[in-house]
Amino acid sequence: MLRILLVVAVVALNLYAFILCAQTEQENVKRLPKWAWLLLIALLQPFGAISYLIWGRQRKQGPGRGGRRKVIGPDDDPDFLRNL
Repeated sequence: MLRILLVVAVVALNLYAFILCAQTEQENVKRLPKWAWLLLIALLQPFGAISYLIWGRQRKQGPGRGGRRKVIGPDDDPDFLRNL
């Protein structure tokens, strides 16, 4: 059962990396041309997929994570005290 799970995990990883690479724009692929990454993913299973996920794709630059607001008690919260 464990062998089957391992095979399914490797196949899923390779499919995910292959589809992700195929759908990625050429300018967002790093280090190698897109066709070379697709070839590596297909031939060097699972090392090609892992290599692409680590080094081949460009990380998305999302908005910066805002700091969480410090949790304060109701006695120190001016908004809470204003509503009393």
